[in-house]
Amino acid sequence: MDTPELADLCRWARLPGINAHRLLAAYTAGIRSVDEARRAPPSLWLQLGWPTSTQKALSKQSDPSLEDDLASIEQHGLQLVAADNPLYPSLLKSIDHAPAVLFVRGDPGVLARPQLAVIGSRHPTALGERTARDFAFHFASLGLVVTSGLALGIDAAGHRAALVARGKTVAVCACGLDRTYPERHAELAAEITTSGGALVSEFPPGTPPLASHFPRRNRLISGLSLGVLVVEAAARSGSLVTARYAAEQGREVFAIPGSIHSPLSRGCHQLLRQGATLVECADDVLSELKNIQLNQWDGSTLNPSDPPSETTPRLDNPSEILLDALGFEPTSLDALIASTGLSSTSVASLLLTLELQGRAASDARGRYFRL
Repeated sequence: MDTPELADLCRWARLPGINAHRLLAAYTAGIRSVDEARRAPPSLWLQLGWPTSTQKALSKQSDPSLEDDLASIEQHGLQLVAADNPLYPSLLKSIDHAPAVLFVRGDPGVLARPQLAVIGSRHPTALGERTARDFAFHFASLGLVVTSGLALGIDAAGHRAALVARGKTVAVCACGLDRTYPERHAELAAEITTSGGALVSEFPPGTPPLASHFPRRNRLISGLSLGVLVVEAAARSGSLVTARYAAEQGREVFAIPGSIHSPLSRGCHQLLRQGATLVECADDVLSELKNIQLNQWDGSTLNPSDPPSETTPRLDNPSEILLDALGFEPTSLDALIASTGLSSTSVASLLLTLELQGRAASDARGRYFRL
């Protein structure tokens, strides 16, 4: 892309009130640049349905951020994808107020591939994080691109699992791509781009991660995706905002149920009451997306919660007793000792064995649960 074209896309991206549909309408009317838009009569602005904010901005003859934008784009290796570009994802273009220009760090070609959003709490339980990893790994191994918001918790678990599966993952950001938010995910962001995935934002370089930007980011997560899988979410959660956008955009909404005693299950249960698809295994998602052709999908599916196969080592009797006492909700060591009648030494030893065999795990508070 030559510098004049790149500069003009930077101008369009910063022009308030211009979305994908308004940009395409301007191109159809013969307006190919912001300078041409400024020279056009206000009657044409009205004919194109441009709001007052756009008309006021066009009345100004300067673009003070342009040089900084161009420098950041070069420094960080960003690519700009406008709504008329074949690389602009058609699924996203179909939503209301789709961005006129996308800023991309990584491979913009991945945006055209089938995507599934995996989202949830920033502070998940150990079981919720494990569930997100299992599902994201499986979907990525089938060829679905795992899309999320690069946030702590479930988002990061989904991104990392897709990378472990050697699949592709897309992170939608609520700030300019000259920075990483949260900063602790700088290494994860770099791994996403070097592995053939992409970071995407509608915000120009230099834009901070303001609170008002996250709902806008959430609508892009759902807009890029065929469906949204919510793993864990509180009753008031950004994940529910994404799910609402997904429903409005005609996307599938999936939710994993949890314990009635867990605050992080309430958001998912609320979605289920509103008509979201209940998910217990990967097939529950894949069956809803059965008409989607995936490059690496041979039609086979794997249930992340399948019981152990016959090759799994059998547990001895005390271990079976302890495993039966373990539920999928975290349980304290004292409660396990009381419910099994085993000594504290035996329970501690058996728990270690179960963890090594991948049958149990512990959370940050030292409680144990079954896998």
